[in-house]
Amino acid sequence: MRTFSYQHLHYFWVVAREGSITAAADVLGLTQPTISTQVAKLERSLGTSLFARSGGRLELTEAGRVVQRYAAEIFLLGDAMEEAVRTRSDGVPQRFAVGIVDSLPLLSAYRLLGPALRIPAEQVRLTFRMDKRERLIAALAARSVDLVLSDSPTGPSSPVRVDDHLLIETGVSIFGTAELAETLEGPFPGSLHGAPFLLHTENSPLRRALDTWFAQEGLVPAIAGEVEEVALLQILGSTGRGFFAAPHFVEAEVCNRYSVVVVGQAERIVERFYGLTLTGAPRPDAVSLVLDPR
Repeated sequence: MRTFSYQHLHYFWVVAREGSITAAADVLGLTQPTISTQVAKLERSLGTSLFARSGGRLELTEAGRVVQRYAAEIFLLGDAMEEAVRTRSDGVPQRFAVGIVDSLPLLSAYRLLGPALRIPAEQVRLTFRMDKRERLIAALAARSVDLVLSDSPTGPSSPVRVDDHLLIETGVSIFGTAELAETLEGPFPGSLHGAPFLLHTENSPLRRALDTWFAQEGLVPAIAGEVEEVALLQILGSTGRGFFAAPHFVEAEVCNRYSVVVVGQAERIVERFYGLTLTGAPRPDAVSLVLDPR
């Protein structure tokens, strides 16, 4: 029979998350002695210490780390249950909050989200946020977003337990206005040597891949601009300022929206797009549709 209180477990979980009783007291709006008492009751009911002091700081014991993992899943499930019941009983649309890494093209993000966007508007409340990947992963941990779309996986050094779901692998096409394309001489890709080219800034995976491809092909394009915002880069491309690269799987959309043509394929460049979810977190229906569009 269960002997501990979920309220005690919640106080422990906040202390573990915030790193100190002082910080937890600020979050919970309670006094430090109250929180200390509740955590001590949880330790007595479980028959083990959950924290140890080290240099004046609280550190989780091995048992504490086990309890923290279970507590995180328990409260994630509780939040999901509450939202599911509220959605069905009150007709409140289900939340679908997506973080989009700022180096990921918006047309690509729109295509990747397509299955979820087919859910009727009255059933889902959409929230989109563009930011740096590190801040979006922090938002994922804080459960302020349900899914992060990224052009790179998190890797083993991530401080947050995240599952990386490969959504698509795609080649890369080179685009330009028809007038600019007519200035190219000779076969592609050698024709790009000395041609004006709009590049992403150096912090993006596609920029690094393009730099490698240029070197392999012996190309030195004339850099017409380095642009961090992908949408702005493509708008500049539509004015004829330079050629630019974009994922092959949105080729038709890029041509239609920006009135450009495809001048060739960047062989050997493969872009990969990922959906990042918090490990152990329940998935809203919209997230499941993006990860497994069937």
